[in-house]
Amino acid sequence: MYQIDDLLHLMARLRDPQYGCPWDLKQTYATIVPYTLEEAYEVADAIERADFEHLPGELGDLLFQVVYYSQLAQEEGRFEFAAVVDGITRKLIRRHPHVFVDGDLYGAPDAARLEEAAVKQRWEELKAEERAAKAAVPEQLSLLDDVPQALPALSRAVKLQKRMAQVGFDWPDALPVVDKVREELDEVLEAMSENDPQAISEEVGDLLFVVTNLARHLKVDPESALRATNAKVERRFRFIEQALREAQRPIENCTLDELDALWGEAKKQERHGLGCD
Repeated sequence: MYQIDDLLHLMARLRDPQYGCPWDLKQTYATIVPYTLEEAYEVADAIERADFEHLPGELGDLLFQVVYYSQLAQEEGRFEFAAVVDGITRKLIRRHPHVFVDGDLYGAPDAARLEEAAVKQRWEELKAEERAAKAAVPEQLSLLDDVPQALPALSRAVKLQKRMAQVGFDWPDALPVVDKVREELDEVLEAMSENDPQAISEEVGDLLFVVTNLARHLKVDPESALRATNAKVERRFRFIEQALREAQRPIENCTLDELDALWGEAKKQERHGLGCD
């Protein structure tokens, strides 16, 4: 089987100035980013569908993105793939002192394993120390400094909320968040009554942020939950389309009540398929 060195060699060949692939030679860090995000989502999709047959291929596509960036950096004399491997290995050794005693990757682990809560606390402490070390001006350091801007909005909202919760800026449980959801919804309605597009957009954003906070308090990943709902909506809408094709009726000629009735039928069939009443 091919090894990582073979993949690195392949990447170098693709970027060879004389004999490389014309498309690959045109790429930059910025042009590759959309593909990286797409590949990451395809990995998540394969896992959600338990498609383990194709998961190795999706992981390979994602790994290739790392190799691509490393090749671009090597060409510019910035760093090589080996530096990426070295960096993540050192960081994970540093963040797991209970596993890698005295920073020894191959040494015996600590027999007295820390409790999960203590491990998590120490992880956050080490991350905070790393952020402080990175900060050019320590007094301007923020807990939110290294929350990636490119994350999907729901995922980034959760990360921001978790960071703020570390210093007590959080609700104690889910019920007060429900009240805040109602409050934000009322503000959306108020903005709608004033017909102010900018205010409506801002208030809808606030509502989404609070709903995300509610999901976090309920131990629900909002990104995964919304992806599951998207899949459910798609499945039910396809049912409507198929039913109308069989009835030889154009969907555009149906009333909303007719479409809603078919939607209800799709829900009923799903419940029966799951063995529900």
